[in-house]
Amino acid sequence: MTTEAPGRPARLARAVLVPRATYQAAVLRIGLAAVIAAFLLREWPHRRVLYGDRSPLSYDLALTLIQEEGTFSVLGWWGGRLWFEIVYTVTVLAALAVMAGWRTRATAVLLMVGLVSLENRNPLVGDGGDNILRIMVIYLVLIRCAQVWSLDARRARRARRSAGDGAGSRDPVGVALWAVLGALLFWAFGFPPPVGWPLALWLLWAVQGLWYVVHRASGARELRSVLDGCAAMAHNAGMVVIGAQVCLIYATAGWYKIQGTRWQEGSALYYALHLDYFALWPWLSAALAGNALLVLALTYLTVAVQVAFPFTLANRRLKNALLAVMIAEHAGIAVLLGIPFLSLVMIVCDLVFLPTSFLTRLGAWCARLTRRGRSAPVAPSGRSGPSVSAGSGEAGRPPAATAEPTPVG
Repeated sequence: MTTEAPGRPARLARAVLVPRATYQAAVLRIGLAAVIAAFLLREWPHRRVLYGDRSPLSYDLALTLIQEEGTFSVLGWWGGRLWFEIVYTVTVLAALAVMAGWRTRATAVLLMVGLVSLENRNPLVGDGGDNILRIMVIYLVLIRCAQVWSLDARRARRARRSAGDGAGSRDPVGVALWAVLGALLFWAFGFPPPVGWPLALWLLWAVQGLWYVVHRASGARELRSVLDGCAAMAHNAGMVVIGAQVCLIYATAGWYKIQGTRWQEGSALYYALHLDYFALWPWLSAALAGNALLVLALTYLTVAVQVAFPFTLANRRLKNALLAVMIAEHAGIAVLLGIPFLSLVMIVCDLVFLPTSFLTRLGAWCARLTRRGRSAPVAPSGRSGPSVSAGSGEAGRPPAATAEPTPVG
């Protein structure tokens, strides 16, 4: 009894003060940013009609709606086309930067502000996928999603190798980005900022500046530990909330379906396949709707999977099997009903529940592919020669070109 007591606080501290599920957070970061970038690029020809100066919801009506609902949109500052094009383009670039993990703390905030501003400019054209994106992109700011598989992680490893365990290295790019964002905040909201989104953005900006100053100071080791612990706690809490949010989405959808007559009798999918709005390939929808037994099984399976998913998290094997079924179901919805982005968002949310062992093996496999691509010799004529296997070289070691380990990010 006496030997186990001192270990319990240490185990509790490791559980709370160490970032958990960092690979799952990286998957969420990459997936969400990729979906947002793909959506905005796809709607690029129609951007002005959806959210800009050609929208059926005029600028004055949008301002009235924003004020009545108490939402936030930087597009409400000015109704001109130039400002809209700047916001739209910066949001696309921020999505690409977050996907690559470049300056993730700053670019994640830019992505959140840009996406929320576009969605709130014309909420009448959104669907369930837009709602999930708005929620998850806010959570993305609170978690440490660039610990692995990011350019930030590679830069941090290089800084640790060069500086050791002492103070952090200088970061002129980060300081310049922080100063520019501070000037934009002061121009937009002034100081002191009003309560709401302006105050939250100012707090994020101030915390980032404090983080840099403390990690640059050589005698602030204890304060650095406190800040790291607070960031880890915020990250762990954010990942728990993200998992709970996904479970709530599935449970709510499943229990609402149970109350519907069409879902109870097993014919809901049949009627959905006959809606012209969702008939991406009419011949495929007609072929599936013609099989009554398959329609009945898929309808009941959809309800059962959504209702049962939150209760399967305690069993790893059952949870993993159900994840595969749900991912296949969302892929089928994207193909049959023509709702690709809603399906992609839900698939990204499902990937948060993947086991860490699978994600680490996936990362190692991608790293091996990267090493093989880099170590492939180039023929004098410009054509790539045969790839070098991992066991080639002297005494079974890799050649000198691949001796340095490839960064995970």
